[in-house]
Amino acid sequence: VKVLATHHHDPQAYTQGLLWHEGKLYESTGQYGASSLREVSPVTGEVLRFVPVDQLYFAEGLALVGDRLIQLTWKEDKALVYGLAKLDPRGAFDYTGEGWGLCYDGQKLIMSDGSDRLTFRDPDTFTPIGGVNVSEDGAPVLNLNELECVDGVIYANVWQTDRILRIDPANGRVTADIDASGLLSDAERAKAEVLNGIAWRPDTKTFFITGKYWPKMFEVVFTPTSAPTP
Repeated sequence: VKVLATHHHDPQAYTQGLLWHEGKLYESTGQYGASSLREVSPVTGEVLRFVPVDQLYFAEGLALVGDRLIQLTWKEDKALVYGLAKLDPRGAFDYTGEGWGLCYDGQKLIMSDGSDRLTFRDPDTFTPIGGVNVSEDGAPVLNLNELECVDGVIYANVWQTDRILRIDPANGRVTADIDASGLLSDAERAKAEVLNGIAWRPDTKTFFITGKYWPKMFEVVFTPTSAPTP
């Protein structure tokens, strides 16, 4: 990871999902009784708009589909829907199983549940329409968490690690393994939890990455250290 800029991030935010849209970041934060949906300034880290999530829900991944934001919940079998303009509630989708990460590739939603499985879902009904199992060198990759869809590939945090994987959605094969360690100092790390949160900024072709209770957010590019896998 090559850091281009460092920005403030709310150290009380238990980041679960992160996305960029028209100059703003939208963030889903978790924990029962503390979950939220936020609009955040990418420059200052200031929370511009804040919507608390019902204390019955533990919010997870976040995706934007048209004028709707869709926010997963961990064990509650609900995907909460909001209008983008006002962050107003617009109902919910039902699903079965845990919700971890979510992204939208322009045609379908892609969802993780902490296993090696990525489930594809219809963006209008949230119905499963397929999926793929993720593997690296022939072995399944577990704990796939926050997702970001970028130009036909998927980037995924691996929970409890500093790894971000690039995944081919056609076959589930890992095509790059990104080392995002060393972004925080030892003192910052002591008060923070794991890396989580990837947002793609298409106009600059950069990523914003952060983590749970991290005091900083980083604008980065991923720099190859070896030849790409053919």
